[in-house]
Amino acid sequence: MSSAQLKQRHQEDYGFHLEYRTRWSDNDMYDHMNNSVYSFLFDSIINSYLIEHCGLRPPTSPQIGLVVHSTSDYFGSVGFPSIVDLGLRVNKLGKSSVTYEVGVFERGKDDVRAVGGYTHVFVERETNRPAASGMSEEIRRGLEKVLVDVQPKL
Repeated sequence: MSSAQLKQRHQEDYGFHLEYRTRWSDNDMYDHMNNSVYSFLFDSIINSYLIEHCGLRPPTSPQIGLVVHSTSDYFGSVGFPSIVDLGLRVNKLGKSSVTYEVGVFERGKDDVRAVGGYTHVFVERETNRPAASGMSEEIRRGLEKVLVDVQPKL
């Protein structure tokens, strides 16, 4: 997906939302949220969703998600103090992999500030290898709730 297409994202393009209040320590020397904080936010909304809606229990689940790819596109800055509204969707769901997209919106502003995310491969905790049967059905059912059709229309 092109950066121009991602820049057109709106909050309603995402099926799950999470609020984050920026902290003083999120700012960098340029007085805006540091790029590493965006990665933290992507990880937070994705794992919140997995725990709340997919039955993932990080310390004990037989399957865990390993990040194999990540991406970020930045369109506007966010800084302290502000409230950020995060949106989550699934763009691709495979047998053992899932590609997430996260939109970052600053409360009170219409334009998306950043779009990013990553791809997880669900593996067996004991072996770090994908399960022969793919991700668990409970995880799959939860992810399907925020899956969007991103196939180009012909």
